Amino acid sequence: MSDNDIWYLIIPIAMIFVVIAIALFFWSVKSDQFEDLDRQGSNILFDDDRDSHRQAQQHSDHDQSA
Repeated sequence: MSDNDIWYLIIPIAMIFVVIAIALFFWSVKSDQFEDLDRQGSNILFDDDRDSHRQAQQHSDHDQSA
């Protein structure tokens, strides 16, 4: 293979990767992967004490509305 012939191999492979990435993105949107981004981050902080979690959420909601 010469230096220019390698492009005939690289470009189709790159196009396949782009198609796979687009398909994965649309699958993740369709399956609601981006629906609630904040829940998991706050669940890890308040995993053991559910009452504290509710109080913190109410306090956070109150601060945002003020």
